[in-house]
Amino acid sequence: MTTHLSTEPVDVDLGDGLHAYVQPDGSWMINNMAFLVGRSGVVAVDSSSTEARTRAFVEHIRSVTPAPIHTLVNTHSHPDHTAGNSWFPGATIVGHEATRAEMRAMAALPPMEGVFEPFDQGAVPSTPPFLTYAEGITLWVDDLRCEVRHVGLPAHTTNDSIVWIPERSVLLAGDLLFAGGTPFLLSGSIEGAIHVLETIVAPLGARTIVPGHGPVCGPEVISPTVDYLRFVQDVARRGRDAGLTPLEAARECDLGRFAEWSEPERIVGNLHRAYAEVGAGEVDVVGAFRDMVTFNGGRPLHCRA
Repeated sequence: MTTHLSTEPVDVDLGDGLHAYVQPDGSWMINNMAFLVGRSGVVAVDSSSTEARTRAFVEHIRSVTPAPIHTLVNTHSHPDHTAGNSWFPGATIVGHEATRAEMRAMAALPPMEGVFEPFDQGAVPSTPPFLTYAEGITLWVDDLRCEVRHVGLPAHTTNDSIVWIPERSVLLAGDLLFAGGTPFLLSGSIEGAIHVLETIVAPLGARTIVPGHGPVCGPEVISPTVDYLRFVQDVARRGRDAGLTPLEAARECDLGRFAEWSEPERIVGNLHRAYAEVGAGEVDVVGAFRDMVTFNGGRPLHCRA
């Protein structure tokens, strides 16, 4: 199958069989993946949001090596990183226990109509991880140690894992980090994400970071991300004290330097989560997405998947 994506992915060769597969422009549903080539086969990290994008990733791996893809790691449950899992036949699909549980729960939910611009997802039957862990596992690609670690508490989602390759000082961060895009914490925790970034991610001292979305970067992305999350917490506290809804607080706030990041409408979803964390009850996920559409002028969220 030959695919023609709106913007062609880029293979960032990180050396000695380690590749980041970066999909521009990294906006809604356009994620990054990675793969590691060893003598016995390939370990892939994450699939993608559509059949076409995932099959293009698999075809690219096959253009690099004839070795089989024997393992697929999911960093978390969101469909832009897992919808294409079924296009890795024969691979052992590895993920956190909660990644499997969340994927099974999401498969039973009706689709949210009118939230995103329409796109062709293709054939993507739900295929959760079937080898799961509670805290982490170690994968070996020949003699290269790859540490797959659950971060221990909700952050971007309830089930985020990182892949840390200490010998190369490379971190596959999943959606704990977005490079040039607005972080999104609706299904996770603002406070938890701050804790994870400050106490787990930053101390690793990674020289190279493959974020869940956006270009390959370095540790310089961590501090601005934490700054944004603290900004969201501050807006939420002030908005709740003023009796504003998350949508009203989003409309009144000045994003400042964060306005340069893509997907600014995520401030609304992030405020829904932050309001819940300062004692305003449970999050209405569907309502939060509807509020993001309203913030976006009533237009479905831009999606080029």
